[in-house]
Amino acid sequence: MADNYDLVVVGSGPGGYVAAIRASQLKMKVAIVERESLGGVCLNWGCIPAKALLRSSEIFHIMNSLDHYGLAADNIRFDLAKVVKRSRGVAAQLSGGVKFLMKKNNITVIDGFAKLAGGGGKISVEKDGKPVADLVAKNIILATGARARVLPGMEPDGKLIWTYKEALVPDTVPKRLIVIGSGAIGAEFASFFRDLGSEVTIIEALDRMLPVEDAEVSAFVKKSFEKQGMKVLVGASVKSVKKGASTVTATVEVDGKIQEFEAERLILAVGIVGNVEGIGLEGTKIKVERTHIVVDGFGRTGEPNVFAIGDIAGAPWLAHKASHEAITCVEFIAGLDPHPFDISNIPACTYCRPQVAAVGLTEAKAKELGYEVKVGRFPFIGNGKAIALGDTEGFTKTVFDAKTGALLGAHMVGPEVTEMIQGYTIARTLETTEAELMHTVFPHPTVSETMHESVLDAYGRVIHI
Repeated sequence: MADNYDLVVVGSGPGGYVAAIRASQLKMKVAIVERESLGGVCLNWGCIPAKALLRSSEIFHIMNSLDHYGLAADNIRFDLAKVVKRSRGVAAQLSGGVKFLMKKNNITVIDGFAKLAGGGGKISVEKDGKPVADLVAKNIILATGARARVLPGMEPDGKLIWTYKEALVPDTVPKRLIVIGSGAIGAEFASFFRDLGSEVTIIEALDRMLPVEDAEVSAFVKKSFEKQGMKVLVGASVKSVKKGASTVTATVEVDGKIQEFEAERLILAVGIVGNVEGIGLEGTKIKVERTHIVVDGFGRTGEPNVFAIGDIAGAPWLAHKASHEAITCVEFIAGLDPHPFDISNIPACTYCRPQVAAVGLTEAKAKELGYEVKVGRFPFIGNGKAIALGDTEGFTKTVFDAKTGALLGAHMVGPEVTEMIQGYTIARTLETTEAELMHTVFPHPTVSETMHESVLDAYGRVIHI
């Protein structure tokens, strides 16, 4: 006999487990099905453990710059096994936290692989090919996430060719490393391994690295990476990858010329594909485009009472986007009449060195959409706190609608910008104009003052430069 629920959530990542908790708060009977570890890819194999690794490499970089601060230490070194162990420990702690939250909120957790089973809210769950449970739900949320995209001829082998998963538990810091793809994942791993001593070559097919960022930010990060000793190739096409006994060689075409790059390891960071296979979409009205389920602003699919959220529901592929989609979706199911989810106010952060953060439109996109813009910039070299920190690399850029004063977008590169972007995100959510931002008092001395000065600069009122 099938177990009956008001809601069954398939997948326990930052979309799935948040959906389950919100539904429980709204007095629904909820079950969540997870085939691997509670918390999904982000918590176990993505956002959290990657930031733990980056924290270690950041401290190691600072330790090697002690003379700049009038300090000294001898025999500075790192223990890779301990660095990785700490990262895995952080992930395990948070996965345990999700387990606690499921229990606290009376959510039934089912270990297995779920698939839609012929309509009527039916779901079958299997584990290792054996039946585990049959469920019936009034509503179903698919939150199965995504996985690394693999290119033909560059299939990861866990030894010489890595995806993000292998890169999170490296057995070595390679002397030479090739990173294919310069989005957030590629840039972060390039930073991590470079700070630990690897010679890094980044290969990007598009005409600039971090291609979704504002063009000025992309150019700045490329220059910074090159200053750190990395080689960054843009507009580059990988023709082939050949594996040897202990090295891998990439044949690359750049500016019409063929070049070869040899390294001990290669990281493939060329995007993701949605986990849509095997979950019973065949024969339903659910539409899939480019491995992602098509949804509306409430997460509705083409199948009645079946919803999709998070990475499986398309870009931007960000944990916080998934979590807030989850809230909107569940509140819609509960009849609370939420506003449809708006992706234009979702901040994006890249935790490389220097950090990158943005929200809203780039300058180029704003102009493409027909806006007359006012643009402000303020460099960190003009900020007292950044100078005191010894970290003046970067700038803050703001883009306004010249006619209305609306904040169209904000783009930051530099120290701790991933912590500061929320200020601009709140401003956009509140539909703030330049007037409110100018009259906001920013504390001194803080790096956040660059945010204020950038706004002032857009209107010819900048003070400190």
